[in-house]
Amino acid sequence: MLKIICIFSVFLLLSCTLGPDYERPDFYKEQEIKNSLHLSSTTPIPVAKDWYTMFKDDTLNKLVVATLKNNPQVGAAIAKLRQARASFKINSVSMYPSLNADGSYNYVKDSINYGVPISTDYYQSGLDAAWELDIWGGGRRVSESALALVNAASADLENVRLSMVAEVASTYIQLRQTQENLKISQENLKVQQELYNLTKDKYASGLTDDITLNQSQYLLSQTQSQIPILEAQESAYKNSLSILTGQLPGSLEQQLQSTKPNLVSRPFDYPLENLYKLPVSVIRNRPDVEVAEQNLIAQNAKIGQAVSQLFPSINLSGFLGYQSSKLHNLVSSNNDMYSYNAAISLPLFHWGALVNNVNLQKAAKEEELKLYQGAILTAANEIRNAMVQIEKDYQSNQHDAQSLSSQQEINTLTVKKYEEGLIEFSEVLTAQQNLLTAQNSYTNSNANIYLDLIRFYKAIGGGYKSQMLQMCPLINI
Repeated sequence: MLKIICIFSVFLLLSCTLGPDYERPDFYKEQEIKNSLHLSSTTPIPVAKDWYTMFKDDTLNKLVVATLKNNPQVGAAIAKLRQARASFKINSVSMYPSLNADGSYNYVKDSINYGVPISTDYYQSGLDAAWELDIWGGGRRVSESALALVNAASADLENVRLSMVAEVASTYIQLRQTQENLKISQENLKVQQELYNLTKDKYASGLTDDITLNQSQYLLSQTQSQIPILEAQESAYKNSLSILTGQLPGSLEQQLQSTKPNLVSRPFDYPLENLYKLPVSVIRNRPDVEVAEQNLIAQNAKIGQAVSQLFPSINLSGFLGYQSSKLHNLVSSNNDMYSYNAAISLPLFHWGALVNNVNLQKAAKEEELKLYQGAILTAANEIRNAMVQIEKDYQSNQHDAQSLSSQQEINTLTVKKYEEGLIEFSEVLTAQQNLLTAQNSYTNSNANIYLDLIRFYKAIGGGYKSQMLQMCPLINI
């Protein structure tokens, strides 16, 4: 027995881990990424996970909290992470000995042709142990792959949370944008109603013609037709936010009523220089990029697992317990027994299946490698596009503000001149239409800045991932 233990101890000491160890592929140098994104050389600014609170809107903050707590997609991602953790715990102990408690009754009657017919029956009870030695590291590679999948599920949860936060924020901004457009239309409708009443009085007095009356009616009807469309959009956005927070449509009707002041009634003041004060690691810290890398790590470990199957496997087993022909005295010193055995299995001929399995895992790794590279490129593209879009929309916003200011003055003077009988109503019609367009353009421009910032923060991963989560992937949720 001592000799066998010594032999297998030597095997354990000489054991190795076959297959390639993971090395992060260096597709693009840090300086290349920095130049591509025009990142500043100054110290990067920190980006908080709750970046959306910079909009200073309590309703939005509450919606985000409710979404992270109740959204079904977030819940499904949490369940997926729990599955990955359970799978890791299962695979991480597969290389260790197993121990079972066994009890059995055995009856044997030999054939007459066997010689003297003998029948035996006995009871047996004890502990049964088995262990496949992980000499080539196949078990360790399985555990390594499972851990990478845990990290991938953790990053996927972060990605789902980020996506849900961005979707809630975007939908909320679009709701406020619609409500502001609705408010503008309703305010214009009041003015246009007064103009129509004035024109109708003039028409009754013979001071104006049919064309002017019909133009006034046209302007009024055009604005009236837009209000139901905006109201339908408002309802749709409210329902979307209800669904995102895990509630039935209509549940947030009171909470999402129009606010004063509406945050999209003004542009958000954001220091543009902060767009470029990011660390180069911002790309690889994105949850979706981390998912791709962890999948690559998991697949890399599967190559080692496949390679280990080309080599001999060694199994130890043993039994320690009692055996007796009588049940009542089964457990006694006279009936104790034990057995042990060692077995070795060497794969010789499998029609190339084992070798092809290694090739399969290598090809799968190449696929994951390209997916990881694609994720990095996608991240860089989205970040750069978001940066440019924010800058350009701020420029457009300044022009929209100037246009609105000018059109408001034009409209005021035009209405005054019409009331004094100095101009035709067609000029009022044009001025009113231009004013409504300018007001909506300015509101939409303000909303675009908010939406651009949401896309930017989503593109950079919604803040930098907690080091604690990276160090402790098995913390409870």
